[in-house]
Amino acid sequence: MEPQVFRQVIGHFASGVTVITAREHGTNYGLTASAVSSLTLEPPMLLVCINKNTGTQAAISRTRVFAVNILNEGQADLAYKFAKPQSDKFQGVEFCYGQFGEPLLAGALAHIECRVVTDVEAGTHRVFLAEVDQAKSYVGSPLIYFRGKFGYFDQAERLYES
Repeated sequence: MEPQVFRQVIGHFASGVTVITAREHGTNYGLTASAVSSLTLEPPMLLVCINKNTGTQAAISRTRVFAVNILNEGQADLAYKFAKPQSDKFQGVEFCYGQFGEPLLAGALAHIECRVVTDVEAGTHRVFLAEVDQAKSYVGSPLIYFRGKFGYFDQAERLYES
């Protein structure tokens, strides 16, 4: 399977958009991720896949805690900001700290605070299996990712046609 063919095909799978955050030694880390999935309800667990070449992945590997910030439909700017490699992604971003010290982004549709149970390397990524310690949702609609573009439910048909 050619990677570009797989990317084109898997792009037809719409997903939510998150920013995964962590904190280590006074430094905040974060990146945009759509490879996040509910794993089990008992106990509540998530599966999160993160590129091995990122500071966020390294911080999570060492601290064993992180937060999933599920973005709302008005936060595409944050999705783009955290998708780019830059040193201070949190500059100008409103957030508070969760129970483990991880950044929780203001205005997110939901926050999920997790502890890593186990992890495994898979190709270019590390897959974290994590128990959910805290979770809170807010009113709103999700930002979605479909065929390489961010949008929201009212745009889903238009995104498909473009």
